[in-house]
Amino acid sequence: MSDHAILRVVARLVIPLFMLFGLYVQFHGEYSPGGGFQAGVLFGAAWILFVLIYGLDTGLRVIPEALIYNLACLGVLLYCLIGVLGVALGGHFLNFDVLWTTPKAAQQAGIILVELGVGVTVAAVVMLFFTCFVRRRALNKTGADTDQWREDNHDHDS
Repeated sequence: MSDHAILRVVARLVIPLFMLFGLYVQFHGEYSPGGGFQAGVLFGAAWILFVLIYGLDTGLRVIPEALIYNLACLGVLLYCLIGVLGVALGGHFLNFDVLWTTPKAAQQAGIILVELGVGVTVAAVVMLFFTCFVRRRALNKTGADTDQWREDNHDHDS
């Protein structure tokens, strides 16, 4: 896309706005509609726009695929840890009242951390789905054998 200078300039302006709005949705989600899922989709969409303008290889240099997988796992782990922490401190799963000295502060801290876990996971999964679709499309365009690609890139159950 080196010949599309206008797209590059607009993307440089819009992508940070997507991410800023994603932060707003993430951390304001406990007070208004929104939260982790919506923020994760916004962050994933910002990365997808970057990839559409600059290419998948550049996008994976900015956020490597291994990091995306780790972020997906980290988000789920954060969600589960907050839930189990409530049980370990004598409450129920995802009962935030036991996390802090006052119930209101505990609810706010708990929901922010849980929604952060959801947001990170959703963003990572959106990016991984897009990466898989782009690679599959590239293989179909080149006429490569999709079954051979699956054998080369995926573990088989033993």
